[in-house]
Amino acid sequence: MKIELVNLKRQYNLHRKKISSAVLRVLGSGRYILGSEVEKFEREFADFCRAKHCIGVASGTDALHLSLKALGIKNGDEIITVPNSFVATAMSISMVGAKPVFVDIDPETCNMDVKKITDKITAKTKAIIPVHLYGQPADMDSILKIARRHNLKIIEDACQAHGALYKGRRVGTLGDIGAFSFYPSKNLGGYGDGGAVVTNNDELAKKIFLYRVYGGKDRHTYLAQGLNSRLDAVQAAVLRIKLKHLDRWNKQRAAKVKMYDTLLKKMPIKTISTQPYTQSVHHLYVIRTAHRDSLREYLAHKGISTEIHYPVPIHLQPLYKNLGYRIGNLPVAETAANEIISLPIFPEMENKEIKYITDIIREFFQKP
Repeated sequence: MKIELVNLKRQYNLHRKKISSAVLRVLGSGRYILGSEVEKFEREFADFCRAKHCIGVASGTDALHLSLKALGIKNGDEIITVPNSFVATAMSISMVGAKPVFVDIDPETCNMDVKKITDKITAKTKAIIPVHLYGQPADMDSILKIARRHNLKIIEDACQAHGALYKGRRVGTLGDIGAFSFYPSKNLGGYGDGGAVVTNNDELAKKIFLYRVYGGKDRHTYLAQGLNSRLDAVQAAVLRIKLKHLDRWNKQRAAKVKMYDTLLKKMPIKTISTQPYTQSVHHLYVIRTAHRDSLREYLAHKGISTEIHYPVPIHLQPLYKNLGYRIGNLPVAETAANEIISLPIFPEMENKEIKYITDIIREFFQKP
């Protein structure tokens, strides 16, 4: 049996007619960048997030970058974040000339260890970027409390957490500003790159709207240094169709996770903990084992695709060698990077596929 990590074709085939119709509508309109299709999606995604504003941009990276820019983060500032995320989280900090400062992670949730934040705060610290990793919300109450005490801004990296709940509130709306990615494999994914910023702050929204079109108030009047970071109308049309199904898809993911957890319960692996006051959207299903590499090889031999999110913590990437981090500086994140493996998960996944995967994992651990 062949099982992909994420099978995007199944979802497309289930909604082919509506998606094709939406795309053709845009093509026939002659308006392919921004326009009414994007405006409608922005209103709909803002409502979904229970936020006042949504601004569509070209990618999740741009969503983070423009959020930092709108908050006035500049050269020499320090931003606290985590080392176990996609490099774009830290790279967006570098894009505005600021310095990423990494804190270690909680060994159970793999999210930011809030007990270690305060030690990293200096006179140069201006903001914290918590990452809602794998779709599981970070400990936002603790992070917000620290931020208020030290007058810091909060940018939520919600690029893996579309629809996740923290104590009943959608992530992305708990801090000053939230960033989302619509990369195709995300819980809400387009058929190309795309992203969005959500906020309840009128001034921040106004700045993001300005910055995403070169800093132009209109086509001939430019007020600030901005970017070309616009969500295209085709992606917005696709996302509008998919958004209607997102809560249901997230519930389907939760059912897959429950089945995985049950079937893997007595095996010598560890799963990522979720907190009782959160509702994860399970963007990834991640397990941990000291035999990670050999297990991946065995699964691949049996036709099962897996991935590692992420094998090299950001603080050990060559890009950030100049920051002076060494192996052993963030031991929890480093240990996790050597043990984590992402198993296939997507809403359309069949129970027999999960059964096959878990049977092969059991077979791996039982072999002599």
